[in-house]
Amino acid sequence: MMEVGGNGGGLPINNKQRVMLPNKSRGEFPRNSRKDSEGLSESPDFEFEYSDTDKWAAELSELYSYTEGPEFALNRKCFEDEFRAHVTDKKWTELDAAEHRAHAMRLLDGLEVIAREKRLKVARAILYMAQGTFGDCSSEAEVQHWMRYNIFLLLDVGTFSALVELLNMEIDNSAACSSAVRKPAISLADSTDLRVLLNIMYLIVETIQQDDPANKPEWKILRETFRAELGSPLFNNEPISVMLFGMVTKFCSGHAPHFPMKKVLLLLWKSILFTLGGFEQLQSIKVCKREELGLPPLPEDSIRVIRSMRAASPPASASDLIEQQQKRARREHKALIKQDNLDAFNEKDPYKADDSRDDEDDNDDNDNSLEPETFPIERDEVMPPPIPHPPSERVSFPKGLPWAPKVREKDIETFLESSRSKFIGYTLGSDTDTVVGLPRPIHESIRTLKQHKYVSIAELQIAKEEEYQKTPLSVGEEEVEMCATELLYQGILPSLPQYMIALLKILLAAAPTSKAKTDSINILADVLPEEMPTTVLQSMKLGVDVNRHKEIIVKAISAILLLLLKHFKLNHIYQFEYMAQHLVFANCIPLILKFFNQNIMSYITAKNSISVLDFPNCVVHELPELTAESLEAGDNTQFCWRNLFSCINLLRILNKLTKWKHSRTMMLVVFKSAPILKRALKVKQAMMQLYVLKLLKVQTKYLGRQWRKSNMKTMSAIYQKVRHRLNDDWAYGNDLDARPWDFQAEECALRASIERFNSRRYDKSHSNPDFLPVDNCLQSVLGQRVDLPEDFQMNYDLWLEREVFSKPISWEELLQ
Repeated sequence: MMEVGGNGGGLPINNKQRVMLPNKSRGEFPRNSRKDSEGLSESPDFEFEYSDTDKWAAELSELYSYTEGPEFALNRKCFEDEFRAHVTDKKWTELDAAEHRAHAMRLLDGLEVIAREKRLKVARAILYMAQGTFGDCSSEAEVQHWMRYNIFLLLDVGTFSALVELLNMEIDNSAACSSAVRKPAISLADSTDLRVLLNIMYLIVETIQQDDPANKPEWKILRETFRAELGSPLFNNEPISVMLFGMVTKFCSGHAPHFPMKKVLLLLWKSILFTLGGFEQLQSIKVCKREELGLPPLPEDSIRVIRSMRAASPPASASDLIEQQQKRARREHKALIKQDNLDAFNEKDPYKADDSRDDEDDNDDNDNSLEPETFPIERDEVMPPPIPHPPSERVSFPKGLPWAPKVREKDIETFLESSRSKFIGYTLGSDTDTVVGLPRPIHESIRTLKQHKYVSIAELQIAKEEEYQKTPLSVGEEEVEMCATELLYQGILPSLPQYMIALLKILLAAAPTSKAKTDSINILADVLPEEMPTTVLQSMKLGVDVNRHKEIIVKAISAILLLLLKHFKLNHIYQFEYMAQHLVFANCIPLILKFFNQNIMSYITAKNSISVLDFPNCVVHELPELTAESLEAGDNTQFCWRNLFSCINLLRILNKLTKWKHSRTMMLVVFKSAPILKRALKVKQAMMQLYVLKLLKVQTKYLGRQWRKSNMKTMSAIYQKVRHRLNDDWAYGNDLDARPWDFQAEECALRASIERFNSRRYDKSHSNPDFLPVDNCLQSVLGQRVDLPEDFQMNYDLWLEREVFSKPISWEELLQ
């Protein structure tokens, strides 16, 4: 059984919550009936542009489950009751700025009342404002306009700080926690107060982090101030993200099963994204940091290169292969009619080798799916002998490789060491400049390697840390820049292992491949209604809602983990390694592989959404009557953006965890990831294919000659799309790194380095006393105030008698 951090993950549904949900169609591999001459399925490329988030409207709609639909009207009623008590004859949209501000201040004062019911009504009224006062709007664009205006107004009057205080009160509400723990079935009603507060906070963060060029100058100032406050320990002496991480661990420990985990994770994701920055900001920070450290600029902009890449053709489906085999059988049957035809065919058959290779593809190691790789670069299908095609017509070589090759300093050292051993008979250690006695071709090789040498920021950080450890006195105190990433790391450092385990537990419970188990956590507390559905239509709607709920949780967790890994790696390599190691220890690698061990094409083309029920559509337009057929059909989109986004994020996380780690690469081999990853190549999206091919490349040398021989088309695709490391014979298995798998030694050495770093930089209480400065001035030592305990002061006379008067003092010796 799969476990995360030692405990099982999955999804329990109580008997009272158990409901028969119909098996909703999740889409098929988009396939045209026409096949080309090479037997490929004509599937269209996915027009998917990877970004930090989906469109703003989509991100807003995913905050609410469809079960929460009736609460929109309730929020409006609460607002209008408050509004009509003070303004009788006007709409909200007709008031001027001063009246808007005055009413917002009145609502903020209402949050401080003691009565819980009254406070909830005021919070709902504020939520209605944050939702754009949709009752006065006639279009979605108008709702979004008033959302921006109202949210900047609410932020300006200080609403967010008040919400954080209320959220802290709800987190510490022991009565609600104990009530939820005792309940046999938790539903939407158990988390009402928390959901309202989290909804407002999410809408504020999500709206303000959208950098709109049309923002007013005062809004831009307000935005930057809010970003700084959100990332600094102003709220409860810790960044807001640390408080939300605490909610996640409390939920996973079972002490607060009523927490609406989807909303917590979405708010956590957007808080990290807003305070630390997205992928574009990461790239610009990296460029600036390399410039500061005196490193050469990056060889290319990786975001731009990936966006310009095109997808390769996916593997053929099983039906295509069967049809292909039948055609081949019919041709052989016709050839058997005349013996002389058969003899002629056997004497000179230029396509025989291709047949055998296709058979080997079908019998792929560890892969029982009939899916040979069919990338067009190296495709030679069996064709009728009378129509020969020259190779130039069948092979289309790429114009150029997308990535500039890179070489590490270690690779140059290894190359020189082997060359010196071969030609001279001795080595010079890490000297990469002396080339005396080596032949001229070796000189040229070294020159080429040095031209493509790439020094990463991480290498410099590791070298600097070694210097701090070896010579702490001469190097001096390290100046740590207190950026948002550093503040967040310091905040989560004490409990980081628990946070990682909690996130992976929830990810396991939300994965579509997970089975419900009795000891696993229930992530459906904020989606299940109080009364279970009684009709087929209600059951279908709830089924869509539950699947959508899980998909959004996977999306949020995958984005959180990837953002943290990337930002920590840029801030300091050992911060990244600390988080990555705890993810590995919590079984993150097999968990992600388990996630991909499904029909990934069906997951990406899933239609678990009902567009007419999405916000703000559902509050602006009249809702049409829902039918079982309309729910079954879903929308007409080609793919599900959030699911493709999640898959790419998980693949990127897997790449981050395994890159340059031999022991973790061997875990990929041991867990038989190659056939799972090969099936993921079906998705015709260039970025996803790139990260799949990267993961296949690092383990190719360990998969054996037969695997490589059977998957030459995958090898060809790796060559075309993945960056080349000069001197890296990834395709042949002759590397020095192909040594026995010693997981424990490698991870222990890394762990020791991480602990030394954390202890030196963050644990001031255990610093070495020998390295502390000593005060030698008599006046300053005697002038220091010393706090003496009470019992000492009471017995001072006894102490003087015992320690001073009764002991003989040799004044002569003391004066000398």
